[in-house]
Amino acid sequence: MELIRSAPDVGHDPAATTAALVAAYDIVRRPLGTVLPRVSEVLAPLIPHRAAAELSTHCAHSPFKYSGEFGGFDGTDPGGRPTAADLAPLLSSGTAGRPWQGVATVGGAAREAVVVLSDATPRGAVLVLVREDGAAPVGAEALAVAQALWDLVTAHFDRFAAEALPGALARSRAAADTRARVIAELSGAHTATLSGLLGVLRSRGLDDAAARATATELAVSALVELRAVSERDRSLAEEQAGEAFARLADALRPLLRHSTVRLELGPPEPTRSLAADVAHSARAIVRALLLTALEQETVSRVHVGWQLTEHELRATVRDDGPGTLDPCRLGAGSIADRLEVLGGRLDVDAVPGWGTTITAAIPLAAPDAPAGAADPLTALGARELEVLGHLALGHRNRMIAQELHISESTVKFHVANILTKLGVASRGEAAALFHAAA
Repeated sequence: MELIRSAPDVGHDPAATTAALVAAYDIVRRPLGTVLPRVSEVLAPLIPHRAAAELSTHCAHSPFKYSGEFGGFDGTDPGGRPTAADLAPLLSSGTAGRPWQGVATVGGAAREAVVVLSDATPRGAVLVLVREDGAAPVGAEALAVAQALWDLVTAHFDRFAAEALPGALARSRAAADTRARVIAELSGAHTATLSGLLGVLRSRGLDDAAARATATELAVSALVELRAVSERDRSLAEEQAGEAFARLADALRPLLRHSTVRLELGPPEPTRSLAADVAHSARAIVRALLLTALEQETVSRVHVGWQLTEHELRATVRDDGPGTLDPCRLGAGSIADRLEVLGGRLDVDAVPGWGTTITAAIPLAAPDAPAGAADPLTALGARELEVLGHLALGHRNRMIAQELHISESTVKFHVANILTKLGVASRGEAAALFHAAA
């Protein structure tokens, strides 16, 4: 991809800057699916643009989002819409903290754009603002505001993901399962079609060798791109086990920096991969377990290790304390809630005088719930989950429409679907199910 950078001018609007910074509080309080439209709206006075897109690696279930008009100016040209494949190269197109403006290929076309990169999340995040052709260069101060706002949003939601709250885990797992199922279905259908096409084109019964060669090349390219889609999805929704454990180690060391307790680490096989929600949960659970272990007296050594089996991640915290740790203290609160969402379990082996070994076993795949016991929220799509979140806050249709930038009739449609899928008769019952899952 050829990227052309242009030098910014020095124009600036202090009022727009102040408004953007004040709006940051409103932005970070929004549901994930509504953040990008609001970021775009806030930055529009400073950086006029017609559309925005993001690729955020902190968001395991929906890393790619876009908002605005990418096709024709009336929004009717679907071929102009961006894809995650467009934005993936932009993650390495510049330096985090230094926005650039120029030309980038987005939605299959070369477009004037402002690209903002953030390293507030370990694997980076990119915000792309697509501008009108011939738009005046953006001032340096306006770019700085965009950078500060994007860093703030990215850091906030990376922290949100790292804490692995149970409600967010449930929504993440539901969305991830749906996405994986759709990708598998599309991959199977396209693979069968393209493989059949290749079989015909490779037949020696065709006379036009040039046409056959050209069509074969196109089909092969399509197959390669199809595989690349799955690989890109895995790269955004998964973490290498070694890297995930290294992030955990970096978070644990400060907890013992001024302590006499020695921390020993047992990393897993670095080549294995973990779903991002499993990695986030394992880190959050181990942090909580370690803090509980350190509350004991006479602890001088703590070993933290991860072991990957074929079906689960076993995260172990072992100390040399008195061996009298009460299992009830470990099975309450967020630890138990996180494990319940992921279908995991907690094992405690306390031996008086020798210490305690605590093992959190987390399935690598989504749990198979018994018939009639599945989490009802898994039946909902991403937008329906957003609408349900507003229902749980007591919002009426008009407010939901305003918050999500959709019509009231669309809200009514989503509410009807939610009630049907959840098997409830009222908004209140649906809200109760949401609160129970959170």
